[in-house]
Amino acid sequence: MKYALLIYGKESDWANASPDEMTAIFAEHGRLSDALGERNLAGEELDLTTTATTVRTTNGQSIVTDGPFAETVEHLGGFYLIEAADLDEALGFARMLSGTVEVRPVVNHCGTP
Repeated sequence: MKYALLIYGKESDWANASPDEMTAIFAEHGRLSDALGERNLAGEELDLTTTATTVRTTNGQSIVTDGPFAETVEHLGGFYLIEAADLDEALGFARMLSGTVEVRPVVNHCGTP
């Protein structure tokens, strides 16, 4: 089953991280990538929320605004798309990262694994 590991954090924490803290964070991601192996289907770090653009469409009318969808303290900073046997295995991978990681199953509309 596919799961999205959605990584949330405070952009200010990342911007103010020391070189040693950044090295430790990159090491966590390296260990996760090694543990996932071929089950890591995709993953990327996202740019800052200041680069985000949100499109809201209702009844065929769209409004485009600068910035993220919601004003929150923590923002989505990156993601992994992984293959895991079940939720417990996906949670185990999420626990390999510090901070907040939302684990969400991916809906399979095609009927194939």
